[in-house]
Amino acid sequence: MNNRKFSFVTAVVTATMAFGFLAPAKANAQSLSDLNRLINRRQDKKNEWRNIAIASGAVGILGLLKHDNTLFFAGSAGALYSAYRYEQDRKSQSKLNRARAAYFSKSYFYRDGKKYVRKSTVKKGKRYYYFARAK
Repeated sequence: MNNRKFSFVTAVVTATMAFGFLAPAKANAQSLSDLNRLINRRQDKKNEWRNIAIASGAVGILGLLKHDNTLFFAGSAGALYSAYRYEQDRKSQSKLNRARAAYFSKSYFYRDGKKYVRKSTVKKGKRYYYFARAK
């Protein structure tokens, strides 16, 4: 029975670490739609790390209640690492949001020798901004 618990804990810790290693380190946005996609992906990754932290914390609490040191330490380590990664993604998302705000703080910009101007539209009572190529 103890071997079974150890293999479960090993699987949880390995899966948690695999998510961290497979996550892209840094990506640069080439356009506003790329930037929006990165912001949405960062939010999804943040949610994943939060959920992993909750699950790992539950494993740690289970280990504490059952007096199983392996479960306790593996669950606690997984929760701490996931909380760390959540915080890193939160900071990264803030940087992406600031970059997006910097895009729209200007009334125009040049890209590949062509001028793009900021325009606005109203949909369902909300104002949205976008850039259109100047004529």
